[in-house]
Amino acid sequence: MSNRIDLYQNATAAYDGLLAVNRHLKQCSLPADLVELVFLRVSLINGCAYCIDKHSRDLLKSGMTIDKLVLVPVWHEAGHLFTPREQAALAWSEVVTRIGETAAPDADYQAVIQHFTPEEYSELTVAIALMNAMNRLAIPGRMRPQAARA
Repeated sequence: MSNRIDLYQNATAAYDGLLAVNRHLKQCSLPADLVELVFLRVSLINGCAYCIDKHSRDLLKSGMTIDKLVLVPVWHEAGHLFTPREQAALAWSEVVTRIGETAAPDADYQAVIQHFTPEEYSELTVAIALMNAMNRLAIPGRMRPQAARA
């Protein structure tokens, strides 16, 4: 893997703005583990090794079982392992992350708002957008996952 220009060092103010959004999400109305689950699913879709590693570790530290963690990519086949609320968040994560393909259909929007208040829906959508942005910095920046550094 080649070394690349450090985006944080060269766009610190912009990057700090994204980190401020992340700090807000850590204290928002959504449970922290749900935000981490969404971060992981978005990162899996985008293929961001750094973020997959980070958010998998964070979920394990928060108490998620390995059985559940390994089934995140196929959550829709995991039955009751994911709550209806988690399933709605994961489905919306996929819709928003693939926005160019999906255009966020009304049916998907209606499905997600059945499980979230307007404030929670808004924070969920911001979390998805933030992780997509972070993936788009980590991947071209060639940020190395902790597992690859050890």
